[in-house]
Amino acid sequence: MHGARHTPSILDPAFLLNAYRQGFFPMADSQTGEIRWYSPDPRGILELDGLVISRSLRRTLRRGVYEIRTDTAFDSVISHCRERAETWISDVILQSYLALHRLGHAHSVEAWMDGRLAGGLYGVAIGGAFFGESMFSHERDASKCALVHLVERLKTRGFCLLDTQFLTPHLASLGATEISRKEYLQRLEEAVRLPCSFS
Repeated sequence: MHGARHTPSILDPAFLLNAYRQGFFPMADSQTGEIRWYSPDPRGILELDGLVISRSLRRTLRRGVYEIRTDTAFDSVISHCRERAETWISDVILQSYLALHRLGHAHSVEAWMDGRLAGGLYGVAIGGAFFGESMFSHERDASKCALVHLVERLKTRGFCLLDTQFLTPHLASLGATEISRKEYLQRLEEAVRLPCSFS
């Protein structure tokens, strides 16, 4: 799959979901907005039993600093995720994932503090696979608390694959690892067949 020469106003939801099932995901060039498709080798994942919770994060969770909600502010979460000097979340990407959310395929996990959104993450769920897209944090440990909730939610609902796409130092500190694209595609094929529900 290659970047389109003529950038559409929105990616077709069925095409986008099928791309995920095949191991591909889109990112926009921060300068030109051109959509490019990626299937990294190796691939970043977070084993659902491999999440590393630091002592300070454990304290934050115990104190109940944040109220965790799901799918109550998806548009705000993705908008906050793109508030960077350089972002791959172009207008086309934004509108495409808002469409996926309306169709029930894209989800947000949000950390709220005193009635305002302090951090969160969003991604796409297909079968027993969850594809993490991006996260943001305006307060200490906010996105990490959202991630802890996400992992617990996926485990209780029978999911078996949490895709992080790439392995960053931040994700590695939380226990994310890399596997070969071949192994990823094998696990993906099994995961998307599972009759799991995120909601």
